[in-house]
Amino acid sequence: MADANANEPTIQGQLPLYKKPEPLSVQTHKGKGLTYTDRPFDFLKETHFVPLTVGEFGQAASRFPIIFLGDNRTPVAAMGLQAGANLFVNPENGFYEDNCYLPAFVRRYPFVAASHGDESDRFTVCVDAGSHLFSDKPQEPFFQEDGNPTPFLERAIDYVRRFENDVAATTEFVKELRDLDLFDQQQTNFQPRDNEGNPVGEPQVVASYWGVSGDKLKALPAEQLVKLRDSTALGAIYAHMISMAQWDFLVQRAARRQGQTQGEFQVPPSAPPPPSPEL
Repeated sequence: MADANANEPTIQGQLPLYKKPEPLSVQTHKGKGLTYTDRPFDFLKETHFVPLTVGEFGQAASRFPIIFLGDNRTPVAAMGLQAGANLFVNPENGFYEDNCYLPAFVRRYPFVAASHGDESDRFTVCVDAGSHLFSDKPQEPFFQEDGNPTPFLERAIDYVRRFENDVAATTEFVKELRDLDLFDQQQTNFQPRDNEGNPVGEPQVVASYWGVSGDKLKALPAEQLVKLRDSTALGAIYAHMISMAQWDFLVQRAARRQGQTQGEFQVPPSAPPPPSPEL
């Protein structure tokens, strides 16, 4: 949602999950709030890329490939192989995978921050009024009778504030990698195999994206590697690289969901690259 007035809160770029974000206010939202349903993660079931902040890389790498998308090199967790299918949300009951890391972007939902133009330290908290959680008869109201925020909303605002700090750190991390020219275009392929491990057919393209080049990283001067280590960026880079092993895990999940073996499974046809999402 673009706004010609730089002093008004705006949400820039593509924002996965959100349908109708609007600024929270007591005038508009008193008596409204959230009601949790028996299908709590239905809002996530069709989203296969979820933005990540750099501080999440270590935990996310144990389950998802961490890749970078678009001109902004936005880091995302790949949670499926095709648009419309999140492999970590059960389509039968709307539940998320047990004991699996849930990205902060999802935990923040349905709240989000809108920026105020060049005022980087100022934002307005918005809520997705199009969310299936949004309710006129809420379990968790936004405002008390006197118009003050409820403890629930205060916790949500604090979470959004901390998330915005993490976004700023992620922006700096990506800038550091771009300044060092560490990104290159990468591609993941899948080789179908039979039950004995023999190749079946031709390799198939799973995904194309931006990633950190191992060769470029190794070519950096020692003093630059020390700087990356001291800024904690090096640990995040290694987590990203290690996470590439999770592509096989995603293919296995996709095959199981379709009731197929890996030898039978066909990677969904390639779609145009998605627009770069925003944190």
